[in-house]
This record gives sequence, structure tokens and C-alpha cells, in this order.
Amino acid sequence: MGLIIVHGALNQLPEVPVLVADGVITDPESAKGRLLAASASLFKQKGFARTTVRDIAAEVGILSGSIFHHFPNKESILLAVMSEAISLALARMHKAVEGEQDVVKKFRALVRCELEAIHGFTGVGFTLLSSEWRYLSETSQKEVLKLRDEYESFHRNVYAEAKAQGLIKVEPFFLRHFLRGALAETGHWFHLDGNYSLDELVEQVCLTAALPK
Repeated sequence: MGLIIVHGALNQLPEVPVLVADGVITDPESAKGRLLAASASLFKQKGFARTTVRDIAAEVGILSGSIFHHFPNKESILLAVMSEAISLALARMHKAVEGEQDVVKKFRALVRCELEAIHGFTGVGFTLLSSEWRYLSETSQKEVLKLRDEYESFHRNVYAEAKAQGLIKVEPFFLRHFLRGALAETGHWFHLDGNYSLDELVEQVCLTAALPK
């Protein structure tokens, strides 16, 4: 998928080659992948409404008309950015908990995966899900919601496992809503080069959820 990466290159993530081969995300080295990367970056910087097709073309270094060889319109670009962001996050979550039996470790892994997505380890597309959501048509929103429901269910299932073991008291549905908002809010105050590391942030989140160390 063509997303701008804060740390390292997207194609260095182990999940990417498999997802590209399966047709789930776009090859970041392809022309379409570079177009998605430029678009995601501009949508983040300027907002979807203020970004024009001409802006995207100029960023990539192509003629405006060339964009329509890959996408029928600007909204379809935003849809692809969002869909691929969720698909990559899902793949990373599956990989993070694969074979793990300790539910606390699984919980921590999911928190870390989401924080990495929010703070740009896998691109800027994930943050656009909230800020630019209103610009998707109803049809496009339904398409993204299918993926988002799968993503949310993954979290809630792990939370339900923790509750079944008596490790948390809050109902998984409510805990997920609370944590999702809290994690998203870290995008406004947590900085990777600040006083706390990402590992420390993950630990604090788990303490907030009253999970044992």
C-alpha cells in the first residue's frame, strides 16, 4: 500500500509482500502505490476537500489525466487509502498474536499495533479514517465499515477472552470504545521523540485497563 512511513519503508514490513501478492494492498513501489502515498500525505496535510487532483499529480510528477488510469475520481483514492490502511493493520494484528496463548500479551500486542498505526509506523492512512471519513459516499462508507467491523471484532474478542479469565471487569464493548478514543487522542499529545517511549505508552494503557503486568 502506498503510505508514507515515519520509520523505515513500508515494503520492509514483513506483512506487505504477502498482502501485495494476495491483491489486498497495492505494491508501494508501483506507480499506483506512489500515487496512493502522495495522496495520503496530501490528505493528511491539507485535508481531502482542499487537495485537488492537480495537487496529487504535481506531488507524484505526472499529468493530472494520468491519475484516472488508476482511479475514476478523487474519492476512490481516499477509499483505497482507508481500506488498505485497515487491511494492513489487521494483518499486523494477526501476525502479532499468532500462536500466543497469554491473553495479556495479546492485549498488549493489539494496543501496540494500533498505536503504531496512529503514530505513522505503517503510514498516515489510518489517521484519515476519522478526520476525512465524512468525504466518503454512503456506498464507500459501507465498504470501509465492513473492514472496520472485522478490525473492531478482533479487538473485542481478545478483550472478551481477558474478561472471561477475570483479568478485566469492564464489558468488552465498552472497553473497546473507551480505549479506541483514548488511543486516537494520543495522536494530539504523544510524540515519538518526547519524554516517553512507545513501549512505555503501551504499558500505561494496559495499566489503565487494569491488566496485570
